[in-house]
Amino acid sequence: MIRALYTAATGMKAQQTQIDVTSNNIANVNTIGYKKERAEFADLFYQTMEYAGTSTSATTQSPTGIEVGLGVRPTAVTKLFGQGNFKETSNNLDMAITGDGFFQIQLPDGQTAYTRNGAFKLDGEGNVVNSDGYLLIPEIVVPEDATEISIGTDGTVSVLQAGDTQMNEIGQIEIAKFINPAGLHSLGDNNFINTNASGDPLIGVPGLDGFGQIRQGFVEMSNVQLVEEMTDLITGQRAYEANSKAITTTDEMLQTVNQLKR
Repeated sequence: MIRALYTAATGMKAQQTQIDVTSNNIANVNTIGYKKERAEFADLFYQTMEYAGTSTSATTQSPTGIEVGLGVRPTAVTKLFGQGNFKETSNNLDMAITGDGFFQIQLPDGQTAYTRNGAFKLDGEGNVVNSDGYLLIPEIVVPEDATEISIGTDGTVSVLQAGDTQMNEIGQIEIAKFINPAGLHSLGDNNFINTNASGDPLIGVPGLDGFGQIRQGFVEMSNVQLVEEMTDLITGQRAYEANSKAITTTDEMLQTVNQLKR
C-alpha cells in the first residue's frame, strides 16, 4: 500500500506537467508562428515479484509472471511544427512560409535565431526587422523613396521607387530548415536557436530543394486547435483527480490496518 502512495504521487506530478503544457498552448492560441507542444510520458521501472517463465511444476511454466509498476515520468515536451492557418493582412512586409523553413533573425548579441513569425516592419533606417527590432538575415534595406514593396514566392524583394516605372530588386530572402526541428531550443518571443539535437541549419532559397515558399501579405497563426487543448485539459484534470483519489484510498486502507489492533 505504501507503494501505491508513491506511484499515485508520480501520476499527479505527470498530470501537472500535462496541464502546464496544455495551458501554455491555450495561452498562445493567437500567437503568430507559435507551434503547439505535446507532453510525453513513460512508465517507471517495475518491481518483479515473479519472472515470466518461472517453473510452476516439473512440466509447466508461469506464462506471465508478476510485475508491479512504480509510476510514470515525463520524458519530453515536443514541439509540433505542423502548418498553422494563414491570416491575410494589409501589411506588405508580412510574410508566411508554406512548407518547411524558418526566417533568420539577428539577435542583439550577434547570434542567429530562427522563427516562423513573419510579421516584419521597417526601422528608422529602412531595415526590415521584427517586432523587437531584430534584423532579418540576409539584411534587406528598403529605400526611403520606395512607394511599393513586392516579395516573390522565391524570396526576391523588389521595390518601386518614386519616378520609376519598373520594380528594382533590392535583396533576396533566404530561409533555414533543420533535420530535426523538434530539437531546437526555444528562446521565447517566437525565436529558436539550433542545438546538437536539431543539427546545423540548412540555408536555401524559398521554393527550391524542399524549402517552403513565401507568401506576402499573410502571417502564419498558431497551429493550436482549441478543441483538442480543452479536451486534453479536461483529461489531465480528471487524471490528476483520479491519482489524488488513489492516494486518499491508500491512506484510508493504512488507517484501517492501524486500527486492527484496537
